[in-house]
Amino acid sequence: MSALSGKCALITGAASGFGAGIAARFVAEGARVVIADINASGARTQADALGDAASWVEMDVSCDHSVADAVASISNPIDILVNNAGIGHHPQPLTELSEADFDRLFAVNMKSVFLTARHFVPIMTRTGSAILNIASTAGVSPRPGLTWYNASKGWMITATRSMAVELAANGIRVNALNPVAGETPLLATFLGEDTPERRAEFLATIPLGRFSTPADLGAAACYLCSDDAAMITGVTLEVDGGRCI
Repeated sequence: MSALSGKCALITGAASGFGAGIAARFVAEGARVVIADINASGARTQADALGDAASWVEMDVSCDHSVADAVASISNPIDILVNNAGIGHHPQPLTELSEADFDRLFAVNMKSVFLTARHFVPIMTRTGSAILNIASTAGVSPRPGLTWYNASKGWMITATRSMAVELAANGIRVNALNPVAGETPLLATFLGEDTPERRAEFLATIPLGRFSTPADLGAAACYLCSDDAAMITGVTLEVDGGRCI
């Protein structure tokens, strides 16, 4: 039997990047998957590529009524919620990020977890339900120039632990993954510019010598959301090639 057989998962921001890798692994492990993304055409394309086990829904994770509408459109019970949607900002002094960019960072990286919890926790009633938050090594080992992004991921790590304590009584496990920068569309944002020199400089800080991949995140997510991890909650797992050691 596959690790996620019989389960239904909703993954935010799953039209590309880590979310797409998690969705692909979940389908391979027997789950039904809902691709939720503000990019409707990308979500549709990704769901089509994954076949009959995948569907899609347009969702702006920073908007309460958008999350509520998405929940109302889903017919299957949700066993697994993956809060993967997130944004970054270009490296810059902490005093120079605009208020508008900060507000957007807050809405997508933090408020979204509050909104999905409001609307999904009440319908996650089956035994073995799990929430997985995609945080970052930035919340554990912050780098200069990304202060407000670092803070948003530190917030998510604390939220994960607190959610785990509170939702244990509901039978819902809550964990998080802390990926290092990966081969995703956000890489250039974190590097400032995606050049061979910038890549080499960053890779020198990762003992295993490579970026994380969507497949790496998919494998770790599959474990934490499966019944093999039935006694694991409140954990934040680095998927970082040793970056935080």
